[in-house]
Amino acid sequence: MHVQKVFIAIGSNLGHRAANCARAIELIGRLKDTEVVGKSSLYETEPWGVTGQPGFINAAVEVRTSLEPEELLRALKSIEAGMGRKETGRWGPRTIDLDIIFYGDMVVEKEGLTIPHPRLQERAFVLVPLNEIAPDFMHPVLKKTVSELTARTDTDGVRRF
Repeated sequence: MHVQKVFIAIGSNLGHRAANCARAIELIGRLKDTEVVGKSSLYETEPWGVTGQPGFINAAVEVRTSLEPEELLRALKSIEAGMGRKETGRWGPRTIDLDIIFYGDMVVEKEGLTIPHPRLQERAFVLVPLNEIAPDFMHPVLKKTVSELTARTDTDGVRRF
């Protein structure tokens, strides 16, 4: 496998949220055959999907990796577990959440892994940080750039932290 440009969304709403995001970025950079080459600012956002929980800190990173998508997903899940993430149900509170948003222009649909992330175009908390570091990146399915997708999304609830 050759080196791929990959974008990862990061979120935390439990504990010291900003420190959790920074730690996750550090750990991603330590993964085998992986280098963090870009990172967004931190953004504070309202919870999505399930209200009545603390607000999130969100960010996005760009990495270069030669890990296969499934291998990268396993590594990210290991980082989440190592940082104390507990399964709380869909869209529940979490110490850290790491999602592969884009893996080059690859389209993957497997049990437990869909790339590009299937709901990214609905989520300002993913798009705003991603737009900061990759506005011209083309969604391989929707054929729209990140900046075009961001412009079509209500971003009022996303504030720089």
